[in-house]
Amino acid sequence: MSDIFDDICDDSKCIAYILQHIDSKLNVTDNDIQYVLDLICEYYADNNLVDDNNEDAEISEDDMFNYIIAAVRKENMFSLSEEQVNAIIEQEYEYGKLEGYYE
Repeated sequence: MSDIFDDICDDSKCIAYILQHIDSKLNVTDNDIQYVLDLICEYYADNNLVDDNNEDAEISEDDMFNYIIAAVRKENMFSLSEEQVNAIIEQEYEYGKLEGYYE
């Protein structure tokens, strides 16, 4: 899992993929995507999902979504809607499957 963590947390290819595949009506920027990717990485770290021993770890999509939404609201740095956050998470997952990070 640590390889996935490193690649997702610092991967301009992931951001480019998401920008290409996300609905343009959602008006997300590369900064929005990077922010959500950072929160995904925080979620992984806070839930001990980045250890090499957690190769088969189950990631609760609902828990991760709720974690990210709570952070977005608390930090109030970006005005992202739940729809935008969900779309970014979905595209990050699709990118991860494409790259072989997720099954």
